[in-house]
Amino acid sequence: MSQDPSFRLPLLRRAAYRLNVASPAQLPPDEGYEVAFAGRSNVGKSSAINAIVDQKGLARTSSQPGRTQHLVFFDLDAERRLVDLPGYGYARAPEAVRRQWSGLIERYLQHRQCLRGIILVMDIRHPFTDFDRMMLDWAAAIERPVHVLLNKADKLSRGAGLQVLARLRRDHGTQQCSIQLFSAAHKMGIDEAHRKLGEWLEIPSD
Repeated sequence: MSQDPSFRLPLLRRAAYRLNVASPAQLPPDEGYEVAFAGRSNVGKSSAINAIVDQKGLARTSSQPGRTQHLVFFDLDAERRLVDLPGYGYARAPEAVRRQWSGLIERYLQHRQCLRGIILVMDIRHPFTDFDRMMLDWAAAIERPVHVLLNKADKLSRGAGLQVLARLRRDHGTQQCSIQLFSAAHKMGIDEAHRKLGEWLEIPSD
């Protein structure tokens, strides 16, 4: 199920860390184009970002869930950014920390006008959890589209993965929510993810 990315959008390779944001007051100017990456803790969100931008260490990965505790901004150019949101649903985090993460994400989503869409990373073996549905509800409330990456698709056979994809597209796919197979470990689904990012960020094709 693996494939080599053709890197349809070289601009993504230029992604560079900008800053961590712990409160709305620290947010950069609300202008240009942003795409946020969201997902339950330990679904491979940071690994997905690294695979999409073809950089091994841009987004910090960890075997310990809940490591990302801020909004992490990455610049592509002067106008375009990717944002790594804190992973949600980590039950072992203190209640006060979980409330802080949830409040920060919710305020960001409610007020960020330059946000063009949300990449929602899920484990294909455990998709559309209650926390994922909460994120979809938030996205619907702010009228922002969602593109789901069914990560860890390499854990299933190709046939099984396609069956899961067809079922989830039937049950959850809408005009506002598109879904694809993805594997950060095997670089699977990179081109499709690039097409969605290129559309939302209005990146010219090279």
